[in-house]
Formats: sequence, structure tokens, C-alpha cells
Amino acid sequence: MFKKILLAAVAAVALSAAWVAYLLNQPQGGPFSSERFVEIAKGTGTRQIAVVLAREGIINAPWQLLAVRALRPTARLQAGEYGFSKPATVWQIFDRLVRGDVRLYELRVPEGSNLFDIAEAVEALGLASKEAFRAAASDPCPVRDLDPQATNLEGYLFPSTYRVSRKTTAAQICKIMTDQFRTVWKRLDTTERPRAIVTMASLVEKETGVPAERPTVAGVYRNRLARGIKLECDPTTIYAALLEDRYRGKIYRSDLDNMHPYNTYRHTGLPPGPIANPGEASLRAALHPDATDHLFFVAKTDGSGGHNFSPTLREHARAVAEYRRAEKKAAAPAVARRR
Repeated sequence: MFKKILLAAVAAVALSAAWVAYLLNQPQGGPFSSERFVEIAKGTGTRQIAVVLAREGIINAPWQLLAVRALRPTARLQAGEYGFSKPATVWQIFDRLVRGDVRLYELRVPEGSNLFDIAEAVEALGLASKEAFRAAASDPCPVRDLDPQATNLEGYLFPSTYRVSRKTTAAQICKIMTDQFRTVWKRLDTTERPRAIVTMASLVEKETGVPAERPTVAGVYRNRLARGIKLECDPTTIYAALLEDRYRGKIYRSDLDNMHPYNTYRHTGLPPGPIANPGEASLRAALHPDATDHLFFVAKTDGSGGHNFSPTLREHARAVAEYRRAEKKAAAPAVARRR
């Protein structure tokens, strides 16, 4: 009799274990109409994690995660924000928690973005406030060895697309971006010190979006610097206004007359530092500018984004007059243009 009871008990345990194993290997939750997100705070225990996952419909019941934990007692579950877009087994979910396979956000930083632009992008993703990012970017320590004169990280926050988690701090984002700058700078294989090159490249980046023009723009600025002619670079005027928190969306006469050190309409030479974060092509252009006799350039009127380059003031004046005529015509009312 005892033997029969024992066999029955063993069979029941085996059946229960098989049933548990079956359940643990079945997809949990769902169907999901959209991705669901679960935030697991640092220090949260397995029991609470199981409750949260069950509440959010990621697993069917808390005991399932606890069962896997009992089978893997030494595994360490990591904090962070996790996204779930489709049903998965409890084993798969547990493995994600062990790997720290948290949700990643794409931080897109286009070439020519300045630290104000990047701060806005960081805040828009909910990673940090723009004030927090600007505070982190105001610390030049990550590039002190490259640029002892740096007062912030402008110019060294390399433009690219970065994948970061919700837990990535503003300081960590700055470190990731400056590390990428170091990688690119090393690839450029130059003995030049970065500061003047990065500053020049930032002007080139802001002045033209046409790749083929970058070395020519750099050549124009090199010629003007050599002759002691003011660079008269509009983006520096805008940057000066941004630093003083008074940029109004376009350049006014008061901006051109502003004596701020970054305003190259009032001061000769390069501005005190970069005005944006240039990409690799602009850095190469600054390192290897075209050998040209041009001293001036103005936007073309064909909408291409390109520029007309001129070696003399007379030719430049004609190009400027053509640009202003086209600008005036474009601004005229449609009815007047049809007459």
C-alpha cells in the first residue's frame, strides 16, 4: 500500500513538474496592441519584479518568474526600462532581465548641431532636462587633454546617432559623444591641435550643407585670416546671440553690431571657440582647405543650397545684388508676381 502511495506521489510530482515546465516554456502575456514598458528600479527584489510583470500583462502570474528564479538562484536581475512588443516565455523574459536588455533610445545629432540643439534633443527623448545637459556640457574635463583652453564641450560632441538607455545620465551622454570625437580625430591622422581646426570646421559646417563646397569655404576663410579680413560669418553672430539668450530667429542689425567675442563681424580672426559640432567631412575640409583665390561667397539663387564664390569685392557685390533681387522677388505677393 505504501509503495502505491509513494509511486502515486512521485507521479504527481513528476506531472506537476512537467506541467510547470510546460507553462514556463509557453509565451506569456499578449497579444500586445503596442509596445509595453516596464521600469524596474535599482534594488527591486524578484518578488516585486514578478508582481509588476504580471500586473502589466507581461507574464501570466508572479509564481512563474519566481519558479525560474528558484532554478537560477545566483542570476542577477538588472534594473532599467524594458520594452515588450510580443509575447515571450518566462525563461526568455528572465534572460532579458539578466542581460540587462533594456529599451534603448536613438539620440540623433545632425552635423552642425550646437550644444543648445543637443540639449533640446536629449530633453525631447526624456533622458534629461536641457538644463541638466547644458550643465554637463559646460564641464570641459572630458576633453581637457585635447584642448586645454576649452571652456565647455562645444565642438567635441561628435554628431551621430547614439543608442542610450533611460538610465544614461547627461554626463554619460557627453562622455559617449566626446569618445566618438576622439575616434574620428585619431582617424584623421593629424598632428594639428584640435582647437583651431574644430573651430574652423564648425564655421564650415554651419555655412554650407553642400559637401563639395566645404573645402572651398575653408579656403575662403583661410585666405581672409591670412589677410586680416574679418570672417563676417553669420552663424557666429547667431551663436553670440544664443550665448546671451537673445536670439530671435533671424539676424538683426543689433546682432551684427554686438561686440560679443564670438561675433566675427566685429572681431578679426577665428571666434574664441567652436560654434557647433562638425562632422568628419568638415574636419577634413578644415585640415585640407582648397588652394583658392576666393575671398567672398554668397548663397546662390537657385535653391540648391550652394554658393557663388568670388575673388574680388566687385564680383562679390554683383553676386550679392543678384541674391537680393531673387530674395525680393520671392518675398513679393503672388498676385504681384503674376502681373
